[in-house]
Amino acid sequence: MTPATTPPAESPAQRAATALVVGLIRHGVRDVVLSPGSRSQALALAVAAAARAGAIELHVRVDERVAGFTALGLAAESGLPVPVICTSGTAVANLHPAVLEAHHSGVGIIVLSADRPAELRGIGSNQTTVQPGIFGDLVRADWDVAAPVGAAHEVDDAGDLAELAVRAAAEGPVHVNLAYREPLSGAVELPADLGAGEHPAAGDDERGTTAPGDRRDRIVLDLEPDDATVVIAGTGAGPLATELAEKLGAPLIAEVASESRFGRHVVAAYRDVLRGPHGDAVARAIVVGHPTLSREVPALLQRADVEAIVIRTPGVEAYDPGRRARIVDGVRVHGIPDPAVVRRWVGGWVAMSRAVLESEAPDDPAPDLGAAVSEEPSVRAAFARAEMAILRAPVDRRMLARALWASTWPHDRLVLGASRLIREADRIVPGKRIPVHANRGLAGIDGTISTAAGIALAARRAERHGVVRVLLGDLAAVHDAGALLAPLPEDVSLHVFVGDDGGGTIFDSLEVAATADADDFTRVMRTPVAVDFAALAAAGGWEHRRVTTRAELDDALTARERLLLVHVPLEP
Repeated sequence: MTPATTPPAESPAQRAATALVVGLIRHGVRDVVLSPGSRSQALALAVAAAARAGAIELHVRVDERVAGFTALGLAAESGLPVPVICTSGTAVANLHPAVLEAHHSGVGIIVLSADRPAELRGIGSNQTTVQPGIFGDLVRADWDVAAPVGAAHEVDDAGDLAELAVRAAAEGPVHVNLAYREPLSGAVELPADLGAGEHPAAGDDERGTTAPGDRRDRIVLDLEPDDATVVIAGTGAGPLATELAEKLGAPLIAEVASESRFGRHVVAAYRDVLRGPHGDAVARAIVVGHPTLSREVPALLQRADVEAIVIRTPGVEAYDPGRRARIVDGVRVHGIPDPAVVRRWVGGWVAMSRAVLESEAPDDPAPDLGAAVSEEPSVRAAFARAEMAILRAPVDRRMLARALWASTWPHDRLVLGASRLIREADRIVPGKRIPVHANRGLAGIDGTISTAAGIALAARRAERHGVVRVLLGDLAAVHDAGALLAPLPEDVSLHVFVGDDGGGTIFDSLEVAATADADDFTRVMRTPVAVDFAALAAAGGWEHRRVTTRAELDDALTARERLLLVHVPLEP
């Protein structure tokens, strides 16, 4: 065995990398995600030393795609920027999906990619490609930093760069490409006073109320309540949309991942209501967040007789399917809604929504508890058979979605993958104020479990000791199977529920399903995969359960396992 070489005492690469890491910590960074590599070793050793000193939490992921989405989840839950470190070459490209989602969701991840120095670029050097600008317009800022040479100013420059990167990440992803020349690492020297810095100031979210006085360029619209307005809440809307609907006396169309689906004005079955006379009566629609889960919402916003107002999310592309909306930064509501108008206008929407949900509710009549203690053996037996029939009922998509929604509480987290299941949930679950997350910036199936792991890690540090539950389809689960191999701390509870309906059955609702050859459709659209989920769980040290009945589902939802993969076979 070849003995390890002793690192040089002085390495300009190490000094600059350490200064950058120290600067990031001092400007509020709490978590760093790292994928290993040679060219990035100075950064890796600096964050490892900082983690040993208790200044940050370090999360190591072998796969850069898993690392990127873990950083995305950490940043989305914590509200703080999260650096993700990688080496040169294809490693950087593997972060592209997470950067795309971060761009379209306005989530602050800081890509720190190591690179070759200028003299090794453009000559076919191993693991060298064009990394500067690799993310194009997706990042809020992009620096290509020359290899340090040991100049006195480089430490200060690295600290300044850290501050700039954190500030730029307030509205989305940034990229810092760092060239390093050998010797690639050396002794790591951290300041004696290094500790947790101040959190970056989280500005007041005034999108639905007023504009800060120091922002003269903001567009704030003055509105009054009326009887023809609706508020639409998409992903990222949050409680603001609920507050705005109440101030305007308007029905609230809140998607399941909006974190606005609660309150007296919420219209859960909004698709059906929009297709009826209530939808025809809409004259003004105000959008908060990014709606993506129905065809009815974009159809409403494209109507010529509807005034569309979109409250933009900082750093995120405004949602304007009709290319005619008025884009603003906030609204101010003047006046108080007339209670009689609210009862008529909002009450009609809510009543119709409630009727739709009740019509689609499972046919589980309330048990006659008196029958359980009846003196007649036949009555008691009939009660037992009815109870057993309910418990033995096969799990379908709607039962699965309803059960996870009902079992999630404010101290928990619910993560919804981009599959047919999130749309089923959006159709049927009632209003409830719980933390819900979904990667709906681009609505890709990749990275769902990794994102959930990042959410769980951030929630743990904030002492939110609930369960993070993930609901996703079989293709999304297989696509992010590498996340199951990543280590998680002992006090993290992550439960992944895989609704396995044999591939992408969401395509069954598209026109192509009726026109394509059946075998071709199955092969190239639905793309079923044969996966042993029990073996997959065992490979990562996860517990596994196979659930087919309501009783088994209820047991899985109350399970005490720390890491649990629940396989739920469903009818296509």
